[in-house]
Amino acid sequence: MQTTNAEAPQRPIAVRLTGVSKHFGGVRALDDVNLEVFGGEIHALLGENGAGKSTILKVLNGVYAPTAGTIEVNGAPLNEHTPDAAKRAGIGMIFQEMSLVPTLSVAQNIFLNNEMKDSLGLIDDASAAKRARTLFATLGVDIDPLALVGDLSAGQRQLTEIVKAISRNVKILILDEPTTALSGGEVEKLFTFLRRLKSEGVAILYVSHRMDEIIRIADRATILRDGHHVITAPMSALTLDKIIEYIVGRRSRGFSDVARINAIRGAPLLELRGVSGPRRPRSIDLTVYAGEVVGIAGLLGSGRSALARVLFGIDPKISGEILIKGAPVEIANPRDAIAHGLALVPEDRLRQGLVLEHSVEVNSSISILERLSNWIFVSPARAEAAADRQIEALRIKTSSRDAPARTLSGGNQQKVVIAKWLNTEPDVFILDEPTGGVDIGSKAEIITLVRDLAARGKAILVISSELSELLTVADRIIVMADGRIASETARSEFDDPVPGDDVGEQLQYAERQLSTLLQKAHTHV
Repeated sequence: MQTTNAEAPQRPIAVRLTGVSKHFGGVRALDDVNLEVFGGEIHALLGENGAGKSTILKVLNGVYAPTAGTIEVNGAPLNEHTPDAAKRAGIGMIFQEMSLVPTLSVAQNIFLNNEMKDSLGLIDDASAAKRARTLFATLGVDIDPLALVGDLSAGQRQLTEIVKAISRNVKILILDEPTTALSGGEVEKLFTFLRRLKSEGVAILYVSHRMDEIIRIADRATILRDGHHVITAPMSALTLDKIIEYIVGRRSRGFSDVARINAIRGAPLLELRGVSGPRRPRSIDLTVYAGEVVGIAGLLGSGRSALARVLFGIDPKISGEILIKGAPVEIANPRDAIAHGLALVPEDRLRQGLVLEHSVEVNSSISILERLSNWIFVSPARAEAAADRQIEALRIKTSSRDAPARTLSGGNQQKVVIAKWLNTEPDVFILDEPTGGVDIGSKAEIITLVRDLAARGKAILVISSELSELLTVADRIIVMADGRIASETARSEFDDPVPGDDVGEQLQYAERQLSTLLQKAHTHV
């Protein structure tokens, strides 16, 4: 265990964990962990999936009681371990797995269990909507407080989750992957708001797998590995290479470790001619070839995910033509898409990609039940063989094929979603935020897997808000704005014309070029 406090601010300690352990049966999720977060600082909590980050957050939020150890909040012991006790202590949390009720309005969700009342003691929805609008204004975003949460985009739901947490005037704010579904502009607004909270003395514990965010926003970082505290240090004392080394336990440069190989382009597998959806996309012309990865960039609302939903038959195609292997096809629903050789790895794997309580075997074979059946019964031997084949091919880390999907790390859950579709033997893969909520080591592994799929002759569309991910995986990059294609650029065009020796710096240069192109496309909408 290492702690570097040379630059630690002389501020009151808002949260102190001393010797905290949490056991689940024989599994030690946390083992004798110490952590201090100061008031008026942004403290990053880092580690691979399964390192213990989520367990610490749930212990702080009262979801779990620690097996051993003590917790102090602003100098007072926290002896009652319940969500209500955490709220009374001034702790607010934004969950990665959103806790909103889709059938309630935005305002009703924000003030759920904390409803505003009128003079008669009745729930005052009008005042709640007015207050919610004011809170959204502090973040610089415009979301209708009367809209149903179920009708919001993923990014709008994430912003609603953030506003819900800050509505209680929290003293300690915990954020678990808060920017996964946010556009670049929304991330900037969130960061501005967090810096304001920090200046007001709020303690902020920030969890993210996006290293560029951590370097920009955090004052100090604590790194966990396998449930143990590895190091706490000021960000000024940590390089990106060192952070990754502490996280994974070996030297790694994340995306910079993924070798770029020129694609060998085959025949067109997917062609779109003037394709439009109900609102977005609009008049999309695009060809994706066998052996090629096409990245799709765009700010929130640009139509990236809407394009995926139309292609997969989730939303109707209003006009235009879709061709697979040169032949026109009609895709009215996901069943049609699968029959024509398409596969979609959705943005929200927990709600749309997996049945969390079911096993790895069931999740990986659910897409091919007809193929595994003898008359009306699924053959256990065939299902086991299909699961084992993908577990081995994708190197899925699981205790067994019978383990529930919820017990896997985020990266391995994502591999199970990919395995499900690989079993259908598709020609075209559509991946929406394929590394969202996945640790830095697994991100590079998934990107390498995508490149391997392309090398096997698949045509692949990758939608991502993480620019470094797109620049690592793609051969071409499409920028979308307002539902249309604003630009189409070969990946090589983003490279520094006078490259240096440092691969990481080259990637950062390319990221700046793509970011400029994105902002330009958004400005011209």
